[in-house]
Formats: sequence, C-alpha cells, structure tokens
Amino acid sequence: MAMCRNITTLRGLAPPATADEIEAAARQYVRKVSGVQKTSAATEAAFEQAVALVADATADLLATLPPRRTPPRSEPPLRRLASAAAASAP
Repeated sequence: MAMCRNITTLRGLAPPATADEIEAAARQYVRKVSGVQKTSAATEAAFEQAVALVADATADLLATLPPRRTPPRSEPPLRRLASAAAASAP
C-alpha cells in the first residue's frame, strides 16, 4: 500500500468525495500509522474503530472547509479504478 504522504486530496472533488473514498483514505492512514497491514483477532477491533474515527473526522473536516478555488491535481484511487474499468468496457 502507498505511504500516507500519497493519500489523494479529497477536498474540492467534483462530485464531492464519497463515504467509500473517505473510508479508503482513513484506512490507508490507519495502516500507515499503526504498522498493521492485515488485521488479526488481536488488532481488528482497535483498527476498525480507528478507521471509523478517522473517517468521521475527515468527513466533518471536508464538510466544514470552504470550497477550493481549483480542483485537486489527481483523482482518488477508487475513481481511477472506476475510470479504468469504464474505459476498458466494451
């Protein structure tokens, strides 16, 4: 997984970031700071709680910030995957 410095900017997307995109960014962040790439019985509850807290905080932040003047330079990974799938569909 990519390092957290590579988490895509979600603010200013059109359409706005989805709950799935926010959760994916939160999951990537928690993986990086915790060092847990794959949860176990011992880490799963704490990991998932952290993901939920970070996702909630991110959603609140995005809802509170003023609009961006320019859109982010790159699309979030989930949008890139969807775009690639659409481009390869017959």
